[in-house]
Amino acid sequence: MFEQRKHETTTASAIGTLELIYVSTVRSIRKGHSAGGLGLLANILQTVVLIGIFFFMFSLLGLRGSAIRGDFMLYVMSGVFLYITHIKTVGGVFSSDGPTSPMMRHAPMNTIVAIVSAAIGQLYLQLLSIFVILFIYHAAVTPITIHQPIGALFCVIMAWFSGAAVGVVFLAARPWAAGLVSTVKTVYMRANMLASGKMFVANSLPFFMLPFFTWNPLFHIIDQARGYTFLNYNPHFTTLSYPIIVSLVLIMVGLMGDFFTRKHASLSWSAR
Repeated sequence: MFEQRKHETTTASAIGTLELIYVSTVRSIRKGHSAGGLGLLANILQTVVLIGIFFFMFSLLGLRGSAIRGDFMLYVMSGVFLYITHIKTVGGVFSSDGPTSPMMRHAPMNTIVAIVSAAIGQLYLQLLSIFVILFIYHAAVTPITIHQPIGALFCVIMAWFSGAAVGVVFLAARPWAAGLVSTVKTVYMRANMLASGKMFVANSLPFFMLPFFTWNPLFHIIDQARGYTFLNYNPHFTTLSYPIIVSLVLIMVGLMGDFFTRKHASLSWSAR
């Protein structure tokens, strides 16, 4: 009743929101570790381990001949980088603060800020991890050349954006059935171990097998990324327009679901 209200301009409000997103992004990066450097190191180690697993699996099974002509390790990394970026973003956005979180009791905070902060935090970690690993491989092992680096970087951004879109949908549904949605998310992330196509390229698949993979936006993104990375590969069965459209639709559905959830949120949900 006696509270003095401050009338902010649009510019001041936008600056305040950006500052809040920045602070929340730092918090999301340090959520699992006391220092941001430890989180980055852990992410790099996870990515390197996964690259090593796929490298030795290809070597043991004699599948190196089916890869694109060029640097075989770069072929493996081009798939693993985008896969890790996608699933980490799905998990990061899904784990962000929901409408019943204690953080939402602070006036400037809202779920949109939490979602954007979690997504930006994952983008920061994944891009930095990719650049560090590529630099070390280029400097210590063998020089590498990326055919179209801008296009390859855009595919990394698309893997992140599509992961954020999927994560928003899962986040919006989480308060209604936390256990079921968490299981579906885990199944989705596990299914992408194969369905993402990081172990093969679309041009090498028999025609009857393509429908099992072309539904997945990440499959299109990884295949297109290899077209930008390697001079000797030209994707014929994938496109970037499909993941862009699907991601935009999922973002809209997820945000509408989040708005509906906030209208019906109950503090008792946090006890589930």
